[in-house]
Amino acid sequence: MDAEKLEELKQFVSQCKSNPSLLHDPSLGFFKSYLQGLGARIPVQPKTEKGGDKMPDTKEHFDAKNTYNSTEDNDDIVESDIELDVTDVVEPDDDTPQKMGNPSVEVTEENREAAQVAKSKAMDAISEGKLDEAIDHLTEAIVLNPTSAILYSTRASVFVKLSKPNAAIRDADTALEINPDSAKGYKVRGMARATLGQWEEAAKDLHIASKLDYDEEIGLVLKKVEPNARRIEEHRRKYERLRKDRELKKAERERKRQQAQAQDQDALSALKDGEVIGIHSVSELEKNTDAASKTSRLAILYFTATWCGPCRFISPLYTSLAGKYPKVVFLKVDIDEARDVASRWNISSVPTFFFIKDGKEVDQVVGADKNALEKKIAQHASKM
Repeated sequence: MDAEKLEELKQFVSQCKSNPSLLHDPSLGFFKSYLQGLGARIPVQPKTEKGGDKMPDTKEHFDAKNTYNSTEDNDDIVESDIELDVTDVVEPDDDTPQKMGNPSVEVTEENREAAQVAKSKAMDAISEGKLDEAIDHLTEAIVLNPTSAILYSTRASVFVKLSKPNAAIRDADTALEINPDSAKGYKVRGMARATLGQWEEAAKDLHIASKLDYDEEIGLVLKKVEPNARRIEEHRRKYERLRKDRELKKAERERKRQQAQAQDQDALSALKDGEVIGIHSVSELEKNTDAASKTSRLAILYFTATWCGPCRFISPLYTSLAGKYPKVVFLKVDIDEARDVASRWNISSVPTFFFIKDGKEVDQVVGADKNALEKKIAQHASKM
């Protein structure tokens, strides 16, 4: 291919990448079919609100590379290239479908004999390389005897030689409808599908044909078809595994999300809005401070004692403040009852108030200072 033609091809491919809708142009139907034969994914033509075609704004990769974006929030998989041997792939034929016989017609013995004569002429034409003439004779034979699978499969083989795979597949399909065990029908259809780049379908047909009636030509075509079919199958399995892994990860993320949501709900139910929560052990303290952290709430840890006069003075205020600030977690610890908690916090005097946010101490008030306590609660509660 000369440089000018190559540059034109590059420009055309670039236009298709930026505007995949071009591939839906009827005049490019042959190219679209060729790409699909290679395993390409052609983007669906978007519709306008009025039902017409709409040109997409975003770029989409439509060829055999099947490239997608992938992030944790975007579940698409990035697929790699599939290296296929497409040396003998041809453009699909879009001729008017060939004339077929009427299967409901009763075939007389005279018609069978005439069909056989027409077939003999076709075979002579094939041997002389006159393939179009052979098609005419075989069509005449098919019209005379539309119940003969061998006539359809023979004409299909000529269509393959003429690089008309779609016509060949139509005839092969008809031959197999008449005789599901037609080795030649499977063979010719497999060869036609191979020329269209339908590697997996071609391999399947050719393997059936080889089991019914193996010949060297089937073996030669399979040597070309099987590697491509195998690569496509391996590619599919690889990305099926990736998609399965993606779904498992997605399900795991959802499970963790629901678990976290349930934990948050449990944390909320553990907190008593507007009430003072008595703490009797380190585990109770951790449970409530963890719940406060998970719900992004301020927690106040009040250390008191029954023998403490200042504590009796300020406790009613602490209780009333709990009602005033229902989204603040008010905790209360009797240092004689919960010695482990008092020891952990190194309490040396009561009353003492610790302000805890996200599991960390952010402030404190020591002594029965009503004004300081109210001021700091108001200050920190406003940041929630």
